[in-house]
Amino acid sequence: MSVSSIAPVRPNVAELSDIERHILQSLQQIRFGTLEIVIHDSRVVQIERSEKVRFDVKGKPLSESLS
Repeated sequence: MSVSSIAPVRPNVAELSDIERHILQSLQQIRFGTLEIVIHDSRVVQIERSEKVRFDVKGKPLSESLS
């Protein structure tokens, strides 16, 4: 299988469950950090998001210094 045959699939947001929408929204909002999804008995029971704020050498938040 070649790399070109693997295309990213963007799901139709209207077809997603509330949990799937929440996971996607959380992923879109994180710049630096982690998203932990806890599953029990094949069900998502908890989503934890941990974010970090990074600074450049001038003390500005990294997101500001990149623009």
